[in-house]
Amino acid sequence: MVKRGSVAVVAAAGLVLALGGCGGGTDEGGKGEGGKADASGTSGKGSAEPTPAKSPSRQLVKWVGGMCESTVALKDLRSDSAADLGEIRDSEAQADLVARARAVGYLAGTPSAVDDVESGLADLGPSGVPAADRLRDAWLKKVRGVVAELDGVSPNPADGDAEGSAADVDKLVQSLTSPRPDLPALAKQDARLAAAYERAEQCAPGWKPDGQGEDTASPAPDPDGPLPEAADGRNYGACSDGACEVLVTSTANITANDVTVHVSLGDDYVTFQTAGTLMQLGGAGGEAGFGDRLKATVVAHNKDGAVLKFTAP
Repeated sequence: MVKRGSVAVVAAAGLVLALGGCGGGTDEGGKGEGGKADASGTSGKGSAEPTPAKSPSRQLVKWVGGMCESTVALKDLRSDSAADLGEIRDSEAQADLVARARAVGYLAGTPSAVDDVESGLADLGPSGVPAADRLRDAWLKKVRGVVAELDGVSPNPADGDAEGSAADVDKLVQSLTSPRPDLPALAKQDARLAAAYERAEQCAPGWKPDGQGEDTASPAPDPDGPLPEAADGRNYGACSDGACEVLVTSTANITANDVTVHVSLGDDYVTFQTAGTLMQLGGAGGEAGFGDRLKATVVAHNKDGAVLKFTAP
């Protein structure tokens, strides 16, 4: 019994030795001659380097810049609309005529501002990045929905409630918030968009149209300073062709490009009235539009009068 057990042990030992010798010699790295390993036993092949993102195309940078520009325009439009509505409501406590004039001016100008944004988005076309194109399409759907609603708005509503109509229009404008995910969020998910977003100047913080940042805007004219000289003085006849710059010190009837406008001055505003339009502007830089035939700009206004510029669009 003991002898058989010894043989069994030897046989087992021989089997172990045979198994141990199958692999040949090994080095400390745990690889045979055919393997390439360092001292830690890892493969000698270097780990794959991440593929760097390609530079964005000029077209994509332009597209992203255009999208940022439209987004800024909509943000400014919402802010301006809220401020205008606040002024209209403040005016109601002063005089109905003042409130109505401001409301009519707001109702006349806001639809065209939204139209401009829609045109800018439509002109962008496809970007070639599916997620970005879906964002543009969502924006267009929102803006076009508001444009359709504004098409039925009249600066002179039949019920005479211009102030109420202004509140309804502002509600539509405030609905123009960015779909989600917005462009910055998409840029975090796509290397091409991220690179284009970084390069597009319109996407920089604080960017304003025409390169005018918040800190570089021209200061408003001093309302207490003297009025600049009007190119045509009080010669209102010079406006007949639709282009003139005149001085008004109280009231005046001015016919420009076949549009007759009655102008009257208040302490803080200039009122423009035609047969179907009543608008009121406060301070220099304000513009009043009369369809596609005439535009009036307040160049300067103080206690002595106002310098007005009329142009045919």
